[in-house]
Amino acid sequence: MRRTTIGLKRQSRRQTITDVLLWIALSLCAAAMGPDPFHSPGAFAALTVPRLLLAAVVVVIGRPWPLLAVVLLLPLGPWSFSEGVVTTNITWPVTLTELKLFPLTATSLFSAWYAYLSGRRTAGGRWTVAAFGVVAFWGCALVVFRGGELRWWITMVTGLVGTYAVPYALGVFRRLLLQQRADNRRSVEEQARLRERARIARDMHDSLGHALALIAVRAAGLELSPDLSPAHAKAATDLREAAGEATERLRQIIGILGEDPAPLTPVDESVTDLVERARSSGMTITLTAEEPIPQVAHAVVQEALTNAAKHAPGAAVDITVTPTRIEVHNAPPPRRAVANPGGTGLTALAERVRLSGGALTAEPTSDGGFHLLVTL
Repeated sequence: MRRTTIGLKRQSRRQTITDVLLWIALSLCAAAMGPDPFHSPGAFAALTVPRLLLAAVVVVIGRPWPLLAVVLLLPLGPWSFSEGVVTTNITWPVTLTELKLFPLTATSLFSAWYAYLSGRRTAGGRWTVAAFGVVAFWGCALVVFRGGELRWWITMVTGLVGTYAVPYALGVFRRLLLQQRADNRRSVEEQARLRERARIARDMHDSLGHALALIAVRAAGLELSPDLSPAHAKAATDLREAAGEATERLRQIIGILGEDPAPLTPVDESVTDLVERARSSGMTITLTAEEPIPQVAHAVVQEALTNAAKHAPGAAVDITVTPTRIEVHNAPPPRRAVANPGGTGLTALAERVRLSGGALTAEPTSDGGFHLLVTL
């Protein structure tokens, strides 16, 4: 909080110094175009002093309301019909000599600056139209006052373009560019947030889902034990059903967090370790593995074992892993399993396999089991 306060004070100090320097520069330009204070002090007091005060007002309001500053700068003289960036002669279709294009005065740069700020800070609208309408009316009035010759109209129009339209367009371009960059940053941050949520969801699916499935397997094994009393058998059934309900709640949480199809780093264990961990929970698993083991094999086997433990507790599982093929088949469950709706684990796994250059097929078998095949 203290650092924020100090930073705001420094920023305010810089803005004050900038405004003072801007007022000094604008005042010098306005004074240089007025009467000589030493030879005509009365005219200087009558003409230049009000301009200096107007310059102070312009600087003060120019930061929050640059459009108003554009209008207030008009009395200081936005154009000089006798000076221009380009002086040219036209011989056809009309003859105009010494034609001044893009006229300038000492204060034109300040008008262009506030026009630029207007484009950068405002999104258009009726106030922008009104402000530049006043500027155009002022220019037309100056031309009419000078007699309305064609050369003055051309000079005035190029002055409008060079002093106001082009700087305003540059300001709009800058504003849109900064807005696009900000949108891109927000998009990158949103993508990072979604990927982190997807990573959390995947970690929950890979770890908690697998652990809950193994709990259900052990509970199913207790249910099949002939030495278990009816009360204990019912408790084992309740435990298996509770594990299934917990798995379903976990699936709902994962659905809220969202799945990300991008490939993620598997857990730090081998396929053999994964199978041994499942065996220690009571699953009957036959593993045939041929080196080298594909990197995606861990995720495939883990998903297959989780689904087998959840949908077919007590069923034997056969796993074959080769460098180009991963096959998992589980037999029908020895007893009817608790019905659980399918999740998105296989969908995410299929996308992960696709990104690894393979294809996944998963389908039930005619005997009531399930077969999963990955070809790489």
